[in-house]
Amino acid sequence: MSKLPTIIQGGMGAGVSSWRLARAVSQLGELGVVSGTALDMILARRLQDGDPGGHMRRGLEAFPMSDIADRIWQTYYIPGGKQERAPYKAVRAHVKDAPPQQTELCVVANFVEVFLAREGHENPVGINYLEKLQLPHLPSIYGAMLAGVGYILMGAGVPLKIPGVLDRFALHEPATYQLQVTDAQDGDDRTMKFVPRDFMSGQVPQLTRPKFLAIIASNTLATTMLRKSDGKVDGFVIEGYTAGGHNAPPRGKLQLDEAGEAIYGERDVVDLEKIRALGVPFWLAGGFGSPQKLAEALASGATGVQVGTAFAFCEESALENKHKRALLEKVISGTARIFTDPVASPTSFPFKVAQLDGSASEDEVYSVRPRICDLGYLREAYRTPSGTIDYRCSAEPVTTYIGKGGKLEDTVGKKCLCNGLMANIGHPQSRNGKYVEQALVTSGNDLTGIGRFMSPGTSTYTAADVITNLTSGLESPARS
Repeated sequence: MSKLPTIIQGGMGAGVSSWRLARAVSQLGELGVVSGTALDMILARRLQDGDPGGHMRRGLEAFPMSDIADRIWQTYYIPGGKQERAPYKAVRAHVKDAPPQQTELCVVANFVEVFLAREGHENPVGINYLEKLQLPHLPSIYGAMLAGVGYILMGAGVPLKIPGVLDRFALHEPATYQLQVTDAQDGDDRTMKFVPRDFMSGQVPQLTRPKFLAIIASNTLATTMLRKSDGKVDGFVIEGYTAGGHNAPPRGKLQLDEAGEAIYGERDVVDLEKIRALGVPFWLAGGFGSPQKLAEALASGATGVQVGTAFAFCEESALENKHKRALLEKVISGTARIFTDPVASPTSFPFKVAQLDGSASEDEVYSVRPRICDLGYLREAYRTPSGTIDYRCSAEPVTTYIGKGGKLEDTVGKKCLCNGLMANIGHPQSRNGKYVEQALVTSGNDLTGIGRFMSPGTSTYTAADVITNLTSGLESPARS
C-alpha cells in the first residue's frame, strides 16, 4: 500500500492549480492536485494562445487515440497565438446529452492536465472536482483515469455516486450519474451516461482505480458518505470556512456581520473526535498552512493537511503574474484583504474574493460589464413547463433569467465567476474588441500570512519553499 501524503496541495480555481504546480508538489513527495474545473475550456484557450512551450501538444501526442487528439489540435490551435483583442473561439456549454465533439474535448483535456502533472516522476497526482458542476463529471473523470490519476477529490456537494463511477471506469464499464434538476418530477430522465468502450476503440489500456477523498464540512456528511456511497470512500478532507473559493453555507439562518460577510458559529465546526471514530484517514484544510497548524493537525489524529492559499501564490501556480505580484505586495505591506461575498456566486454558496491592488471595486467592475453567461459551468438545470431540461444562471441577463422561471431577487449581486476565473489565469475573453473580462481572484483567509514563505528581501517563493516551511517542525515527514 502506498504511503499517504502529509500535505495535499489544494485544487484551486480554474487552472490556478495547473499541471506545473501539481507536478512540482508531487515531485517533492507530497500530493500535487490539479483543478478539474473547466479544463476543456482551458485547453482550447491555451491552444488558441499558440501553446507556449509546446506542452499541450506533448500531452495531446500522448493521448491513446491520435485521431481525436488531432481533431482538437486542428480545431483550436492558432500558430503564434490569436491577436490580443481577438475573441476566443466559443466552446459549447455543457448539457446533459452532449455531442461527441464536446465529450472528446472534455476527456482529452483532463487526460492532458494529469499526464503533464505526472511527467518526470513516479509519485501520485490528484485532481479536484466540484460535485455541483455535474454535467462534465463522467468524461472528465474517465479522461483523468486514462492518464493514471492517483486521487480524485470532490467537494461542493454530496458525491455519493462518485466512488461507484471510479469502480466501473477502472473496468472500462459504463457509468451513470443523476443530474440534479430543479423542479424535476418522477419519471423525468435525468440520467447522464458514459460508455468507455464506445469512446475507446481497439484495445483499451488497463486502468487503476484512484483513491477517493470527499471534501466535507460537517460530521453528518462524513457519516452519510461512508454509509450511503456506492463504493469505497478512502478518506476525507475536512475544510473549514476560512478556506478559499466556495465555502459551505453557515448552518441555520444566514446572518451577516457589519462588513457584510456570513457569520459562522460553533455549529459549523467539525467534531474531530467523531471523525477519528469513523476510522478513515482525514486531512484538515482552511488555515492550516503553517508548521504549527500541521503539528496541531497531526496531534489531533489527522493524516495531514490540505493547503491551498500558500501554493496559489507560489511561482509554479498559474495565477497570472500581475495578479500574483499585486497581492504579494499587499501581503508584504500588510494591506491584503479577503471578502467572503455571500451573494457573488451563482451557486449561492459564500465565495471568497481577494481585493486586487489598483483595481476598481468589484461592484464598479460589474456595473460596466455586459451581463452575459457564455461559459455556463455554474448554470442550474431546471425542468421547463413542457417537461424538458433547460439551463439558467443567476448571473446571466436578468430578463433572460426571469424568463426561465428564475426569481429577480436571486440575480442581485451575482457575478460571472466563470469568466473571472479564466481571466485569473491569463485567458480573459475579449468582447467586440471593447471590453476585456476582469479577474476575480479567490483566496483563503490565510493570504495575510503567506509572507512567511518569502526569504528576507524577496517578494516571491516556490512550492518547495512552502513544503520546507510546513515540515520544518517535524523530525521527519509524518506519513501513514
